[in-house]
Amino acid sequence: MLPTVQGIYRGGKIELQETPANVADETRVIVTFLAGQVILLESHGINEVQAAELRTRLAAFAEDWESSEMSAYDNYDAAKAKL
Repeated sequence: MLPTVQGIYRGGKIELQETPANVADETRVIVTFLAGQVILLESHGINEVQAAELRTRLAAFAEDWESSEMSAYDNYDAAKAKL
């Protein structure tokens, strides 16, 4: 299994959020840049375990959230400001 570690690209370098286990120095890597905004859990006062628990509890709503009708709420604050 290939190890996966999250990180952030900053100043021409990749800063890993954790040190991967059992990976030797000078190991080749492939970096894939993810589109969209990166949300740092810690900045919202939540850790990975809490985020996983929250995702599990909210999974029942996923089908509704992902429906096309919910796109009306994508820019809710901007739409509300126009009222």
